[in-house]
Amino acid sequence: MFDAHWTLQHREPSLVKGAVAGLVGGLAASWVMNQFQAAVPSKTFKTLLGEAGGTSSGSSSGGESAAPATVQAAEAVSEGVLDHELTNDEKEWAGPAVHYALGSGAGLAYGLLAEAKPGVTAGLGLPFGVAFWLGADEGAVPALGLSKAPWAYPPSVHVYSLVSHVVYGLSAEAVRRLVRSALR
Repeated sequence: MFDAHWTLQHREPSLVKGAVAGLVGGLAASWVMNQFQAAVPSKTFKTLLGEAGGTSSGSSSGGESAAPATVQAAEAVSEGVLDHELTNDEKEWAGPAVHYALGSGAGLAYGLLAEAKPGVTAGLGLPFGVAFWLGADEGAVPALGLSKAPWAYPPSVHVYSLVSHVVYGLSAEAVRRLVRSALR
């Protein structure tokens, strides 16, 4: 049952149910984030922030000519682990596969954490989205060499990525709560 603050009440914690709810929430949120990015181009944020020209790519890619970070990660795994160079056709599905795997995995971890420490769900997923943005796009992606350093990008790139991850976090939490409620 939901109370006025949209928090789950009167249920026993279950890591399995939390993991399932988080996984489904992360998967759905990854799709919603893709839809947001397809509907709202990054140049919108350049205009809003009064920026002219510059790179149109997000912080999760190494530049206009570089492949997205998800494709670079898929290439690294394929070449490093499987000793296989991805074809262009394989890159078309491997990049999104990495995106959905990462989003689902983060959702799963969030679902587990929500069971153990329900307070993390305060803010309806907004803090989760911001933390995911900081940890992934601003931290891990550049640290792994999948993008330039964060300061190499204009503010609009960071704002666009942040808003995209806020959309992800809010969506992940909404779906996680619905699924978790259905699982009782």
